[in-house]
Amino acid sequence: MTKTTSRLIAAALSSAFLLGASMRAEAGQASILVDVQTGQVLEASNQDELNFPASLTKMMTLYLTFQALHEKRLTWDQKITMSENAESKEPFKLAVGAGRKVTVKEAVESIVVLSANDSAVALAEQLGGSEQAFATVMTDKAHQLGMKDTVFKNPSGLPDPEQVTTARDMATLGVALMRDFPEEFKLFSMRGFQFRGMKLRGHNNLMYRYAGVDGIKTGFTDASGYNVVISAAKDGRRVVGVVMGEKTASLRDDKMAGLLDSYLPQASTATASATGGTPSMTDAQPTK
Repeated sequence: MTKTTSRLIAAALSSAFLLGASMRAEAGQASILVDVQTGQVLEASNQDELNFPASLTKMMTLYLTFQALHEKRLTWDQKITMSENAESKEPFKLAVGAGRKVTVKEAVESIVVLSANDSAVALAEQLGGSEQAFATVMTDKAHQLGMKDTVFKNPSGLPDPEQVTTARDMATLGVALMRDFPEEFKLFSMRGFQFRGMKLRGHNNLMYRYAGVDGIKTGFTDASGYNVVISAAKDGRRVVGVVMGEKTASLRDDKMAGLLDSYLPQASTATASATGGTPSMTDAQPTK
């Protein structure tokens, strides 16, 4: 069965069957670039094919964390405990030790900059009681946001054959973070942070090499390949872009830089577009 056939079946049948269809996901190259002002898709290739999100998953963990902060179910200085389960998550983590505490602010910053798996799990356990329960909430929220092909199984993005998404869905999530939590979204521009005397540097090298890129998340597992979601702004234009399934981080970043070179100048300016909310994504351009 081809990937295209698998996607069509998954889209046509129930979300319950999608759990089984997700087993056929594999690392495949995909991309999309969206004009944030208009919702127009400026470029897309395999944008609706199922892929593994890897640490892009943490974008939804942070979305739900920001929501909890706004709803006063969390505070920035609140301390959360690293369980043995959280502490066990390799490779990137704060590694403070099971039973020790970090603040919500430290956990969020470590996810943004370091992609800390232990922090993602600790937040999930705090908010949902368990990784599994929180993953159900993640999937429900994804579908509410229009991410119809996404299923989450854990808050970190560590490998799970049933945890799947698409480039289009990841772009939808990137835009939703920007739209729904504009102040918190600024955290994604962090290039590093200090944690208890340690200076830690971020993974998103595009923020160092491409003017205008101000976030948001990278991801990699052997199954997913190298993924990235970025936001970029220049001359009043803003886009969210996704590249998935590349063989190296350098190839991933080069592809995204090329997309920005070609299509960011085609995006609309803020003054030329409506300012009342974020429009729906539309495939105004031919897609591949």
